[in-house]
Amino acid sequence: MDKNKIKEIIINLIDTFLYAGKVSLDLREEGLTKEIKSDNTPVSNGDLEVNKIITKKIISLTPNIPIISEETSDNKSKNNLENFWLIDPIDGTYDYINDLDEFTINAGLILNKEPAAGLIYAPAKKRMFYSFGESSAFELINGESIKLECKKNFNKDKIKFVSYSNKIKPEIEKIYKILNVKNFTRMKSSLKFCVIAAGEYDGYVAEPRACEWDIAAGHAILKHSGGKVTDFDGNAIYYGKKDFKNPSLILKSKNII
Repeated sequence: MDKNKIKEIIINLIDTFLYAGKVSLDLREEGLTKEIKSDNTPVSNGDLEVNKIITKKIISLTPNIPIISEETSDNKSKNNLENFWLIDPIDGTYDYINDLDEFTINAGLILNKEPAAGLIYAPAKKRMFYSFGESSAFELINGESIKLECKKNFNKDKIKFVSYSNKIKPEIEKIYKILNVKNFTRMKSSLKFCVIAAGEYDGYVAEPRACEWDIAAGHAILKHSGGKVTDFDGNAIYYGKKDFKNPSLILKSKNII
């Protein structure tokens, strides 16, 4: 699939993401119904409704590309997928159900096991990010697409990272020391990829955790803004692994590559 076709698909999904975000907020305002899934994580009717909206549109645009979503079992038993969508309808469900604002809506297009495009919308923050190829990552601000450059004013003595926890594990602290990281801010959802792509932070480190649908869209956006995503050993991240589990991760802005 060429870049122009990918761009057409992604642009056609933006309004659907904005609508799904409005639905997610409306449902939260009305009062969510919640339950605990078999993996002991929460899910709400908002997660399921957003999933329905996003997958319906994606199927209409790319009917021959399988969809892997956190909230359904469809296609998860398939091995060796190379071209497919990874969807997390609500990343940060805890924040969503507890009236916090960092939750995001996510879809990443995987081609040849690599991230080819991504969309992330943070409805409560009204921040919409998307990408469809090298040097083609954007944030939609007041109806205008602003190119993401993955760097801003940089001070090597004030490198700022995001972290999913305030408690830094020893293996992560070791990497912080190597990279001279002095400050970090807690951020639990895929928004972390976007703020690095926007140049607001310099990086993120995580041991193996979560699943491919949690990172695919963000990986595309950060990569296409000029950032870098690897495991702890510097290896590239590929998708379609058994059980869709993530390896260790290091995200870097242009400032520290």
